[in-house]
Amino acid sequence: MLGLRPTAAEPVVPVDSPLTALEAVRAVEAELGHVLDTKLRRAFDVDQVFAQDVAGRVTTFVRRGGKRLRSAFAWCGWRAAGGSGDPTALLRTATALELVQACALMHDDVMDGSPLRRGAPAVHVELAQMHRAARMTGSPEVFSTSAAILAGDLALVWADDVLTETALGSPHGTRLFHEWRAMRTEMVAGQYRDIHAQAAGSSGVDEAVSIATLKSALYTVERPLALGAALTGGDDHTLNALRSAGRCAGLAFQLRDDLLGTYGNPKTTGKPADDDLRARKLTYLLAVGLWLADAAGDEEAVDALGPSLDPDVGVGVGGRSDEAVSRMRAALERTGARGVVESKISELAATSVRHFAGATPDPVVRREFTTLVERASGVALGHTGEAA
Repeated sequence: MLGLRPTAAEPVVPVDSPLTALEAVRAVEAELGHVLDTKLRRAFDVDQVFAQDVAGRVTTFVRRGGKRLRSAFAWCGWRAAGGSGDPTALLRTATALELVQACALMHDDVMDGSPLRRGAPAVHVELAQMHRAARMTGSPEVFSTSAAILAGDLALVWADDVLTETALGSPHGTRLFHEWRAMRTEMVAGQYRDIHAQAAGSSGVDEAVSIATLKSALYTVERPLALGAALTGGDDHTLNALRSAGRCAGLAFQLRDDLLGTYGNPKTTGKPADDDLRARKLTYLLAVGLWLADAAGDEEAVDALGPSLDPDVGVGVGGRSDEAVSRMRAALERTGARGVVESKISELAATSVRHFAGATPDPVVRREFTTLVERASGVALGHTGEAA
């Protein structure tokens, strides 16, 4: 399939202001398909091997799906700030967000050594399989790591291409670009803080929150909301309300992801369970569990959740044994950390919806945002924004 030269796609026909986030996401999917077809066709013009092995895998990975939450939140920001009429600039901005998300996931899987993503082998795993099947020389792991990094880089290049073209054609392009530029730097900072905390054996709650904010909350919700609003030249009051709503919703999303990474079913999540525990990632869940264990004098839990005295243990997916991971999960349950995190998610989700209400009086957009926060956080919310 990857060896077939793509056919030209019809340009996406702009539609009048999508009435729902779902309609907007469907329109983004169409625009995304058009962009991917165009990029892959141009990649074949550059070099067929590169196009088949790298560009083809990027397009396949992006088409495989995902939550498309960033696209939906960008629509919410656009509508909250008064966006209406031709949504082409919004669809292009959302397309760029989906491409930068692909970059982040491919690079994250390499750094974590994760074998699965979106219910299929991760890109670096596919590339290692290709290396072995073709009987290429050298280490399949070294080759696949290098090639997957390049695949992630290509997704980021495509994202920047789309965003830059959109900014150049928008009367509010400078503001749009400033939001985009800040988001990219925050993503890198968050990823570095993540691996730094892991290597340092960090355990603090405040540090865990900082990492979750930089690594996920900002670029999952806050920046997409702000990018959508930037397309309309939204005022400072609206922007501030959206940022507050986005940060709370983004943290709720990351905390839910932490719980799914510990207790979720890989058949449902599409990615492995236990990776964070095995590598002793500094998640909010881990930090809260260790704090509670220390406060209760639960030395067994402190020992299970704390950094290993062996510097080679806890680094990478192969760090901790199955037995050690089971002890960590049991300690998190016993200390009540899981319940504390669940309560925090509910609090953040409800607060996010209340902040968003200050950005727009439009009841339709507010309901759409509430539905998205429910989906991201796994919390059922009432119309008032309170957890049900």
